[in-house]
Amino acid sequence: MTKILFLDRDGVLNQDHGYTYKTADLKILDGVIEGMKAISNLGYKFIIITNQSGISRGLFTIDDFHNFMNRLIKVLSEHHISIFDYFFCPHHPDGVVSDYAHICPCRKPKPGLIFQARDKHDLDLSLSALIGDSESDILAGKNADIPLNILLTDSSFPRDSKASDIAGDLIQAARILEKFN
Repeated sequence: MTKILFLDRDGVLNQDHGYTYKTADLKILDGVIEGMKAISNLGYKFIIITNQSGISRGLFTIDDFHNFMNRLIKVLSEHHISIFDYFFCPHHPDGVVSDYAHICPCRKPKPGLIFQARDKHDLDLSLSALIGDSESDILAGKNADIPLNILLTDSSFPRDSKASDIAGDLIQAARILEKFN
């Protein structure tokens, strides 16, 4: 079976500018390339799962989102890192774009994006792990029964976090995943 690492996007792979969608704003975070290469060597494939409420808020379009994703995937591929797939939630109940202004099962901390990936690729989630930079990421993993959920943070372990472990960057996360294997 395929081992999957679910990754949040903004704040995990690229710098989070708040509603990041312009390709000119793409900045890969320190440690991402090295960490993803190490994680790939452990046999994991990468799936990005990301909330994108800026779409429902009318700040950018789905095409803008896909253009950013295509650029991110191209930059990573230039370093021989492959993204297996990505899933996103454009919904938010406070949105102004009526098609996306509602509560949905895919907005993290709900596990809908993970379940979409599981169903599309026939994944065994017990072989999966998740890395995110917010508690909603961690809870999405927990809600999907993913056994290892790593919180990226530059601080000490948050007292109220449900994360399995913490890491400062993807290089440290790779070391945690190596022990998990």
